[in-house]
Amino acid sequence: MNEGITLYGRSVQGAMESVGTLSFGDGGAASGGGRAAGLVAVALAEFVAGTERDVAFLPLRASNSANGAIEATNAYVAGDLEQAWNAQRQAALAPDVTAFLEAARKQAGDKG
Repeated sequence: MNEGITLYGRSVQGAMESVGTLSFGDGGAASGGGRAAGLVAVALAEFVAGTERDVAFLPLRASNSANGAIEATNAYVAGDLEQAWNAQRQAALAPDVTAFLEAARKQAGDKG
């Protein structure tokens, strides 16, 4: 899952670097006075920031559902219907995206 999110980030970063830039006034990137950002790059950055939770939610939900189905099936085969029901119920809960994103940021900060 982390590889997919990393690939998404790299793809967006590559797109941002590939688009043109605009310089404003005398302090623009063209004169060496600052860093210019293209309108498309700015829009992509805003899009990524606005969809971060959705991008993280989808693979978390899929993972929780698949793991819950496995756990429920194993419990059912073992004859533990209560455990099977609990596994199904847990799999149906929405994942905690906030905790996931905080942990990912902390891990990225520890590496850098």
